[in-house]
Amino acid sequence: MRLAIVTGSLVHGGAERQAITLTNRLAERGHDCHVIYVKNDPSQLGRLHLPSSSTVRCLHAKRYFDVGALSHLHALLERLEPQVLLAVNAYALMYASLANPGAPLMVTLHSTYMRTLKEQLQMAAYRPLFWRSACTAFVCERQKRHWLARGVFGRRNDVIYNGVDLDHWQPVDATALRRALGFAPSDYVIGLSAVLRPEKNPAQLIEAVARLRAMGLPARALFIGDGPERARVEARARALGVADRFVVSGFQEDVRPFLSACDVVTLTSFTEAFSLAAIEAMALGRAVVHPDVGGAAEMIHSGHDGWLFPVGDTATLAERLAQLADPVARTRFGENARATVAARFSERSMVERYEQVLAELATARSKRAQLRNRATAH
Repeated sequence: MRLAIVTGSLVHGGAERQAITLTNRLAERGHDCHVIYVKNDPSQLGRLHLPSSSTVRCLHAKRYFDVGALSHLHALLERLEPQVLLAVNAYALMYASLANPGAPLMVTLHSTYMRTLKEQLQMAAYRPLFWRSACTAFVCERQKRHWLARGVFGRRNDVIYNGVDLDHWQPVDATALRRALGFAPSDYVIGLSAVLRPEKNPAQLIEAVARLRAMGLPARALFIGDGPERARVEARARALGVADRFVVSGFQEDVRPFLSACDVVTLTSFTEAFSLAAIEAMALGRAVVHPDVGGAAEMIHSGHDGWLFPVGDTATLAERLAQLADPVARTRFGENARATVAARFSERSMVERYEQVLAELATARSKRAQLRNRATAH
């Protein structure tokens, strides 16, 4: 198949990372893949591994809706003549839908709740574009139910779970890295792997660390990433007297050593759809303590391979983390976590499912074209 993948940018983020992985794997399977990103943030461009014959193009949009960028995309799609067009999230859908010269359009939606009025109004405007899509792919059942109830759906609606490569996501010996980061062997290191944006609520981990310290546990936090909330995290740590109890690694091309340096991993987000960061940590044999939001309950069996806690409930978060301070318990949970990923969230299963849906859309278009040609001939 000849495929065009449109994304808002290649910024650090789970949706973009998943799109790059999917594109790479489809190309490895012999499909002719082309990538177009709307805004010039190529942070993950180096992760794309496509043949020299593939188009990788930035539209250099200067504003939210850029007529010049839209015209550029239309010209690219007319030249590429993709059999199927895949848009990653609603912003890319807007450009792909308006510029589409007629290819079947599939959109993947990686978000759930819209937290601001602006985001809610934008989603209301996007809704008719979803209705026109040949297929909308959601990343979990709970997310699908959420959006269908709000009138966000395509002509076909599928759930395709995010997945990771178990061969790639193998635990590594992080003893030297822990030492380099300033952690003692006796420290209880809690990781959070995310861009530090407001919806990730990273300061909550600092509050949990303060509570764990008050319980007498040697808790430390490792933030794997960076972002606009870093200053708030640092200010909260100073206010709670734990400014020396956390480390911010900055953006990392390969997070495996840093996740392996953690004893457990947590998310503190107000909103998630189906966290790729959580699946990656589980694949590395790390128990994850996750807010009960999005598809978390479809990913984690609370009390078996991780724990769920109510969104924003710091007391319960600290309680769950305290239960995993026991090395025997967290080892058992970690083994169960990796087994869960192997059984349900493999990269191979994810790619095969996308490939199947894309092929069905391409085949349906080909059959319609044949019927039109026959009708014209007669």
